[in-house]
Amino acid sequence: METLKEKIINLFYFEHLKVKNISEKLNISSAYITKIIKTDNRYVEEKQFRKNLSKEKRKIDQNKFIKEKREIKRIEDNYSIIESQHIQATKELSKSSYLTNESYRKWNQSAYKYNPSKKRYEFDDTLGKSADVPKFIKER
Repeated sequence: METLKEKIINLFYFEHLKVKNISEKLNISSAYITKIIKTDNRYVEEKQFRKNLSKEKRKIDQNKFIKEKREIKRIEDNYSIIESQHIQATKELSKSSYLTNESYRKWNQSAYKYNPSKKRYEFDDTLGKSADVPKFIKER
């Protein structure tokens, strides 16, 4: 049968519970627990161990926080880029009733590939097109 002091020492030094958790578990004051664990010669070593553990946990949490913050920033930046492109496209498409070839190419960006030797954008024929879609658009 363990004495109360032995239980406290086991919970603190071997199970690494906090003083608050031990006091709740055994229903005794935290001041009494602190008094007992400070009399043990392993106290300084345990205190340093917990300090290092806390430091490592903080480092991991900090890195996780920074990564999450960067990811949120990246998403917001992508959203703002797409939003500005949408605003620009809206302005270009609403200027007149006639849609220029350049505006059409910007609007259907994935359908045109740039040919540097001819300095023009060429329509991807694998997509299939109607007669009024320009086959190529000269670079300005």
